[in-house]
Amino acid sequence: MTDAGRHPNIKLMTLSEVIDVKGYVGNFEAKILKRARYVSEKDCTACGECAKVCPVVRPDEFDSGLSSRKAVYSPFPQAVPSAYVININECLGHNPVVCAKCSEVCEKKCINFHMSDEEIVEKVGSIVVATGLEPYDPTELDEYGYTRYENVLSSTEFERLISAGGPTRGDLVRPTDRKVPKSVGFVQCVGSRSARKGGAYCSNICCMNTIKSTLVLKEHHPDMEIKVFYIDIRAFGKGFEDLYRKSRSLGVQYIRGLPGTVSENGERSLRIAVENSASGKIAFHNLDMLVLAVGVKPSSTTKKLQEMLGLQLTSDGFFLEAHPKLQPVDAATRGIFYAGCAEGPKDIKDSVTQGSAAAARVIRLLHRGEIVSEPITAEAAPEKCKICGICAEVCPYGAISVDVKRKVVASVNPAACSGCGTCAAECPFDAITMNHFTDDQILAQVGTALAVEPQSKILAFACNWCSYAGADYAGVSRLQYPVNVRLVRTMCSGRVDESFIWDGFARGAPIILVSGCHIGDCHYIDANRWTVKRVEKIRKKMARLGIRPERLQLEWISAAEGIRFAHVMEQLERMRREVSPEEIAHTVNALMPKGEKTDPPAA
Repeated sequence: MTDAGRHPNIKLMTLSEVIDVKGYVGNFEAKILKRARYVSEKDCTACGECAKVCPVVRPDEFDSGLSSRKAVYSPFPQAVPSAYVININECLGHNPVVCAKCSEVCEKKCINFHMSDEEIVEKVGSIVVATGLEPYDPTELDEYGYTRYENVLSSTEFERLISAGGPTRGDLVRPTDRKVPKSVGFVQCVGSRSARKGGAYCSNICCMNTIKSTLVLKEHHPDMEIKVFYIDIRAFGKGFEDLYRKSRSLGVQYIRGLPGTVSENGERSLRIAVENSASGKIAFHNLDMLVLAVGVKPSSTTKKLQEMLGLQLTSDGFFLEAHPKLQPVDAATRGIFYAGCAEGPKDIKDSVTQGSAAAARVIRLLHRGEIVSEPITAEAAPEKCKICGICAEVCPYGAISVDVKRKVVASVNPAACSGCGTCAAECPFDAITMNHFTDDQILAQVGTALAVEPQSKILAFACNWCSYAGADYAGVSRLQYPVNVRLVRTMCSGRVDESFIWDGFARGAPIILVSGCHIGDCHYIDANRWTVKRVEKIRKKMARLGIRPERLQLEWISAAEGIRFAHVMEQLERMRREVSPEEIAHTVNALMPKGEKTDPPAA
């Protein structure tokens, strides 16, 4: 952080919050609220005289409340910039008659109670989302006694106790009597791997953090009794297994099982009951201190930032990358990248690696000075546009601008458009066309696929990124599935226009499949959600026309689900055999213009 603060090409804004982001790749406009520090960053020398005279005492958040700070303070050692800050909600100095002692002792006259928040607008070409994480609050897991017993600590509090810069200068003491504990226990997976409380995911760092803590304790207190209660130890990093073995060789006891109850005896020590899953027996352990290895959860700002930037979240609440293997640091929105724990729990090494990767992706994108856009984009025809605004509503990237009140027709920004085609499929006036994957091209493929014996074919619209790739995976895996499937590739399932479906049925298709990415995993953020609404609307129209809605199927198949693709095709083939020639003829007649209807074929 110090290097970042000194770098001539880095503008570091502390006490700041992004409140709005507009624009697109190469031309983002970020509105930032910079909160008042009430201390001049340039003039303050961090001498600390102001904090000495401040009468307000509050718990220190950096030390997890184990020490205190004043209303004017330095957030943490080596903070950048090296200047104090005033918490104006705690300070009495904004009314000089009451206090203002800090202002009086400051020789540099750095303190100004009249500072105010300011809004700053920055224009940038790319955005790196690095929101970090937050430790899980074990308060709701009261079976461990975290809220009832002082000698039950979270792992973040324990880290500050054994830190040389912590409240005890690295001396491990019990909070109750300030004595060195003779026995310490660690409980793993607190707030992790539990669907009931916390998160169902593994927090990645807890096991190795506990192992590191046991090594530190054994180094300073070789005779201390240390017990680790765990589900399983996940030490999969480079050299991590060696550290785990070293910890065991030093006498640390690893007990497979989590505590059921925690109670306190008269000496403020702890008695815990644990069912050892290895032996199947319940054992009681007496400990002087219990440490809860808490998991991690997404930053509290994640949801707000996700809505602001139009990003996706996983079921665990972390940001979703564009592709877990091929684009692990890219967001689905072009020009936005992830670093650190914004995308998921990870340790320092992995965070540094991902940060370097994100920086490289930004350089690759912007180093030429201009950005080359993909040719698969949408175009709006002003003469056809009725200014309904549907296209702008469905666009997941905000690439379409239309002003209904001012009667300004729709226009597409090609730099922001990613070519999903959802707008073209939803436009009721055919005012939007696609460059490549046009309506004429797709309808021509449908006509060719159903030109000969359409009643024996299965027509499938497959999205380029998942379903079409899943079909390819099924092929290279030599999986067997019906050979009468005719695939029509689209960039997204959201591109499948209602007219494509009706044209397929009008040409005699017995079964039509629309397939795409799983909900929440769409390559185009959430375009497939509009696919669901469109298919439901078509099925209602089919029912009114006397056509079985089951003949239009919607399936989500990922690129790795070749087996599922083959299974779905086998199901569709069984359904196709149940569609009679009379039913197909009725469908064709129902969809033909008036005056062109024909009699159904004889049985």
